[in-house]
Amino acid sequence: MTDTRYLVHGVSWHATDDDGGPVLRLQSPEGDFCKASLSPGERFGFQVVASGRFCLGHVQVQSAGSRRHVPCTSSAPATRGKQCERCFVLDEPRLMHDFHRGGRVTPGLRDYLMQEHWLYVATFAGGATKVGTASRTSKWTRLAEQGAAVARYVAKAQDGRVVRILEDLVTADLGLTQQVRPAAKAEALLLPLPAKAMDAVNARAAGDVRALLARAAVDGFETVEEEWARPAPADRLYGGSPRHAYPHALDQGRHGFEIAALSGANALARLDGTDAEFVVNLSQLAARTITLGSFSSEVPAVQESLF
Repeated sequence: MTDTRYLVHGVSWHATDDDGGPVLRLQSPEGDFCKASLSPGERFGFQVVASGRFCLGHVQVQSAGSRRHVPCTSSAPATRGKQCERCFVLDEPRLMHDFHRGGRVTPGLRDYLMQEHWLYVATFAGGATKVGTASRTSKWTRLAEQGAAVARYVAKAQDGRVVRILEDLVTADLGLTQQVRPAAKAEALLLPLPAKAMDAVNARAAGDVRALLARAAVDGFETVEEEWARPAPADRLYGGSPRHAYPHALDQGRHGFEIAALSGANALARLDGTDAEFVVNLSQLAARTITLGSFSSEVPAVQESLF
């Protein structure tokens, strides 16, 4: 157990993290980063030690493969999502969303955006389907961190400007959203669709997108047919025994459980003293302050209500 207070940055699936396994990225008071493993079989215990959310700082993009995190100088409360007003304005990645509309970008961000990008169609546990983009360097991890159940790449674009033009075209013509709420992803995992049904939904949407792109008056891309490989630690969330919503809010208190599976930021957790399994939306911890330790989550008093 440790008294060190960590600021939670979120779940990471980068391939360099513990041989590709999921981790929770934590920032110490000194600004250094460490990781807590979220791989299946690991125990994760923590206590939320401060009320509210605090600014995660901002990012400077230095090149296509390099970026620098700058901690919030005042450790201010988060007022714009997971940032204070100052860090929100200074955050460079947010500028990329207007690049294809002529928005200004820094030299480092321009270098990032001028690399090859991919357009994908992702389907989540309940059938919700979205269109999205990923750079060459985040082609796999982007979908792993979003918690996709099934996904297909539908186009390869020469740069980030072209791929965002395609993304907006798909949304405008086919109505595919560009965002699925974290809460909706967690809720859908309580009763996921059968694997064949999810794959059919995704395949149909991907086919519609490719057909649209085939007649699009846009240069600088080619359509592709490639399936994304879902990470093995997520598989058990898409089948197996029934599961239930985690009964405790993550904005306070002590929590601890064994990780049985992880999809994106959603964990399938085993609590001490019960055979029931629970879906825990760990994205709710982002920008909160915790300590790590051998804590345990309280089992619901009336377990019969879960079944």
